[in-house]
Amino acid sequence: MAHPVVFATCAFLMLMLILTWVGYRLVYKPGKFMRQLGRPVITSESQRLVDAGGEPETSTLVTFLQGIGSRVPASETEVASLKLDLVRAGFRSESALPVFYGLRIVITLLMLVFCVTLEARMPSNPVIKLGLMATGIGAGWILPRFFLEKKVAKRQEVLRLALPDALDLMVVSIEAGLGLDQAISHVAHELYTSHPELGDEMSLVTLEMRHGKRRSEALRNFAERTGEAEFRKLVAILIQNDRFGTSMGESLRTHSDFMRVRRRQDAEERAGKVGAKLVFPIFFFILPSMLIVAAGPGLLQVFKYLFPMMKTIH
Repeated sequence: MAHPVVFATCAFLMLMLILTWVGYRLVYKPGKFMRQLGRPVITSESQRLVDAGGEPETSTLVTFLQGIGSRVPASETEVASLKLDLVRAGFRSESALPVFYGLRIVITLLMLVFCVTLEARMPSNPVIKLGLMATGIGAGWILPRFFLEKKVAKRQEVLRLALPDALDLMVVSIEAGLGLDQAISHVAHELYTSHPELGDEMSLVTLEMRHGKRRSEALRNFAERTGEAEFRKLVAILIQNDRFGTSMGESLRTHSDFMRVRRRQDAEERAGKVGAKLVFPIFFFILPSMLIVAAGPGLLQVFKYLFPMMKTIH
């Protein structure tokens, strides 16, 4: 029995060595060489954003959803609000709105079909059946908007966490002698690897200014696209410093320190709430298991000896 085990072990080790050598020569070594070369010195951020914002090659499903959603009637207020949420979620395409409406219609119909299939298993009460139908249709119509708002909140959190790094880079760029426009463009280029969402938003600010918009208008659009309070504060600081000629670097440094202190305070606040949030999981999941382990053997002994003894006494 020892010889087959030794043979299998040697074969396994040889196979691992061969796979490691092949992977190193074909994958790791070329990738390491390309990483040492670094990124291109000259990049076209404008072309990248234009390509990303253009209409991609749509699939059959997207075309189908777009065809359905383009026929859905909606008020101008709702359309404007939904477009703003889609932009804040990162969907800047013109077809995003009809695709979203088409997705809403399809999910609503699927929920309706699901409720119809459950109708045979429900009690013969028309009120309950109508309530089930209304709940399914309402859930199918509300769920896409709910997930969209969740995506908006997640993206805003990502942008907010990336803002202190962007402010530090802006401070360094401005103190090195760059103007505000050049600093924003440089920071957008440098942040594209570590924080691509914020890099794209700041690149859009640069594109708007290059295409003739005033700096204040481009910055206000930047704050409106993100929908985050911290970016509104940053835009207000930038516009005020640009208008009154105060020190841009000192203001940005102070705001960056404030944001880092606030992030630390938020982390401490969430850590302080952990104890209260753990009460219900401990009470419903951990405590019953501990009681079973601690009191289970004793209860078994009680059931085994005490109850028969009590029956004999009677």
